[in-house]
Amino acid sequence: NTWDKFELIQFVLLLSHFNTNMSFVEKKGVESVDQKIHRIRITLTSRNVKNLEKVCSDLKRGAVDKKLKVSGPVRLPTKKLRITTRKAPSGEGTNTWDKFEMRIHKRLIDLHAQAEMVKQITSISIEPGVEVEVTIADSQ
Repeated sequence: NTWDKFELIQFVLLLSHFNTNMSFVEKKGVESVDQKIHRIRITLTSRNVKNLEKVCSDLKRGAVDKKLKVSGPVRLPTKKLRITTRKAPSGEGTNTWDKFEMRIHKRLIDLHAQAEMVKQITSISIEPGVEVEVTIADSQ
């Protein structure tokens, strides 16, 4: 029997649909939840720049040693919390003022890695006064 063009096109479309579904099933079966590569964002905040930069460099060095895709550290704008107050407690006398300021520095590091690798990288010693926040999102 000879096939006409319409039947041949339907057959080819059916085969291509079957192949894409089979390859999807195979990939899904091989890839487990732990082995999935996640997009991880590490946010570091501190009042001390020196300690913050040291932790950033340690994290980045650890990720590069493990051959992970790293971007950062991205330096976000410094938040300056200011308080201006009168020196004289009674309010009398000359108008003299004290100005206090606390600067909060923030860094972002993005990684593309498995969740278990991130646990190994973030197990470094963290300097005092540095807060670390890790958020994990699924990769595209």
